[in-house]
Formats: sequence, C-alpha cells, structure tokens
Amino acid sequence: MKKAFITGVTGQDGSYLIEFLLDKGYEVYGFVRRSSVDPYQRLESFLSNDRFHIVRGNMRDLSTIRLAMEEVVPDEVYNLAAQSHVGLSFRCPDETFDVDYYGVGRIVNEAMKVNKDVRIYQASTSEMFGCEITPQSETTPFDPISPYAEAKVKAHEEFIKGYREKYGIYACSGILFNHESPRRGKQFVTRKITHSFAKIKLGQQDLVELGNINSRRDWGYAKDYVEAMWMMLQQDTPDDYVIGMGKSYSVRDFVEAAAKAIGRTVTWEGSGVDEVGKDQDGNIIVRINEKFYRPTDPADLVADPSKAMEKLGWKPKTSFEELVDMMVTSDIEALSAGSRL
Repeated sequence: MKKAFITGVTGQDGSYLIEFLLDKGYEVYGFVRRSSVDPYQRLESFLSNDRFHIVRGNMRDLSTIRLAMEEVVPDEVYNLAAQSHVGLSFRCPDETFDVDYYGVGRIVNEAMKVNKDVRIYQASTSEMFGCEITPQSETTPFDPISPYAEAKVKAHEEFIKGYREKYGIYACSGILFNHESPRRGKQFVTRKITHSFAKIKLGQQDLVELGNINSRRDWGYAKDYVEAMWMMLQQDTPDDYVIGMGKSYSVRDFVEAAAKAIGRTVTWEGSGVDEVGKDQDGNIIVRINEKFYRPTDPADLVADPSKAMEKLGWKPKTSFEELVDMMVTSDIEALSAGSRL
C-alpha cells in the first residue's frame, strides 16, 4: 500500500486530496500544526478512517518535519502548505518566505533523506507569472509581483526544478491557476462573494464590499485539480504542468454568476470606486471599497493547459457557472443549518 504525506492538509485542496487518495487505496498522513482553533473542520469525515493519520508538525520547524518523515517514510509527498493569501503576503513577507520558500526546502530535503525514490508534488501558482503574456503555459517567463509569488518562484526554481536537474529526484510543480470550491476559506474573494450572496438571499446581509472587480482570473473547481496533482506523480518522467480552465473571468463576472444563483440580476452604475451593483429592484448589493485593492495585481491570468491535457490526459469536469452555483448553494445550505464553514 502506497503512503502519501500531505502538508496543508487542513485546507481546501488537502481535504479533496485526502478523499481522492483514500479512494485510490493509499495510506494517507496529514501534516498538521497546532492551532487554538479547530483545524479539523474540513477533515471530520476522515478522522475515523483507519488509513488516515494526523502527524503533528510545522513547516517552520525543521525538527518536526524530520521526525514526521522518519515516522512515515512516504512514497509520495504533496506539499500544499503555504501562506497563500496574496494580500497578506505584502503585510507578512517574512512569514510568507519562511513557509513558501524555506519550508519547501525543508520538506524536500527531509523526504529525500528517508526515501531516495520518493515522488514530490509542489503546489506552485499562476501568480508566479504576473505578466502581460496571455495565455500562460509552462514556457511563459515568471514575473512575480507579490511576496507570495516571489517565494513560490524561488521554491520552484531551487528545490523542484533545480533539485530535479541536480540530483535527479522525482519532483514536479503543478502550476495551478485559481481553483475554488465550497471549502474555500472566506478570506478569499470568491468565497467572500458566494457567502455574502447566500446571506443576501437569506436576508442576513444587504450588500458586499469588494475591491478591483475588473481583475481577471482563470477559475476552476479544486476537486478537479487534485486529480491532476496525483496524475503528475504517476508519470515515468517528472515534469511541471500548468493546470487551468483556459478561460478567464473577472470578479465582476463572478458577482453576476453568484447573483444569478440567488435569482437576481446585477446592473452596474458609476465608475471606479463610485461604481455600485444594483439588483432588479434597485437595491445596491455591491459597493467598491478601496481598502480591498491589492498594492499590485497581475495582468489577465489565463491558463494554457494543453500540455496537461495531452500528456496527463487530464481535463476539467466542472464549468465556471457550475462552480459558482455550487458554492452559493452550499453556502445557503450551511448558513441555514448554522454551520461554521
């Protein structure tokens, strides 16, 4: 039975990856740091499974990583842990680099020590591009414009691509474009939108305040994307792959899709920070607030996933409209039931 070691297991992607690997018959070990709040909100359904195990540790603590690797001796490592909030990375650049760059080095080096044949997946990101070249593929030059993106580029170049070329290890970067789900944290704009519109539907909130609604991203469904992570580690030769839908949408588009999911339409009036979105009854349900603008924002991010489709045989199963509707519906159900998620 193969053993998989997952960092960032309490996050959106981690929970979907646990499901996927357990269905494949893996023994799964989740690396979890101590928290004063419940870190198991997304993991409750797995805690009773005798093939899922919690391993305590911290991406910033080498000794705990070393002990974990020696305990598990994994066949596959999926490094999903990160300080992944782009806006927060400007406020906390040191923490971002410690986890997203140095943490990757700690994981890769310790995994190599316990199993020379280990296969390593690194969660890279479309934010590494940040450039004017559209669409972005594996050959597009990196041009990071945030501490988060800079840390991810350095980790990829040194510990994944660099170690692969220098030591011949099996290490892959999945350069994933934005992927969302009902399990997405509410600090991210997509879930903020769907959660807010669910509250508007239930009469618990009047409107939502957003930043740059013209910012564009390539949004897909996280559950589809974790399958691509696994596929990368099943190939004969390690390589890096862009994973995305191949089409970008604006935050404005996301808002309109979320409004549609609760039976409303949005009409936009004004411009810039004075722009508002009104529903069909004239009620303002969206306002612009400058405090939610990023210091910098990448150009139009849209994936060219043709390599993954051709070599891995991967393709997304869920459309943008289906994704947004799913998220809003889930938030309505959770709020109606009094859920914390």
